[in-house]
Amino acid sequence: MKEAGTLVLAFLLGSLPFGLIVARIFFKTDIRGQGSGNIGAANAARTLGKGAGALVLILDALKGFVPTVVAQDVGGPLLALFAGFAAIAGHCYSPWMRFRGGKGVATELGVLFGLAWQAALIFIGIWILAVLATGFASVGSLLASFSMIGALWLFLDARAAIYAACVVALIALRHGENIRRLLEGRENRLIGASRSASNRGGAP
Repeated sequence: MKEAGTLVLAFLLGSLPFGLIVARIFFKTDIRGQGSGNIGAANAARTLGKGAGALVLILDALKGFVPTVVAQDVGGPLLALFAGFAAIAGHCYSPWMRFRGGKGVATELGVLFGLAWQAALIFIGIWILAVLATGFASVGSLLASFSMIGALWLFLDARAAIYAACVVALIALRHGENIRRLLEGRENRLIGASRSASNRGGAP
């Protein structure tokens, strides 16, 4: 029962739509009507400014980190993997948004810090390099997520690599529209677009 309750709480914590909350509290707007319409940190940075993007990133990452660490204490490494996935799934399919949500990348980062901080640093490094090279947050997110299959195998074990593969499948599914826009040359850029947004002010 304790393990099941941990997973339910992980999903509920992950489901909190912090991008939507930050936009409404600090900017009196609905982020779903801005930019790509996504509630994640990349769209917040692109449309509301770097400060908003950083705040959403931290909050969304904590949604993954906290339940992963708690689950580790409650039931060990395997429960931590399940709790991390539950938190990411909650972010992607939030019951507070009619089971819609974000892409799960920032929450995945928080889970990684809870599982193996070395893998989290690799994730950040690959994401930054990919975004600098292409300008697209979606490319960075997909490449960094895919790299975690090998990273978690290296720093943890095969079970963690299987977890990472499941997360990659979920995140790729959530990036379906981004992949289509990339193929059609219509994807929104993070670098460049965020500069114009920050010129308006509006960081919390």
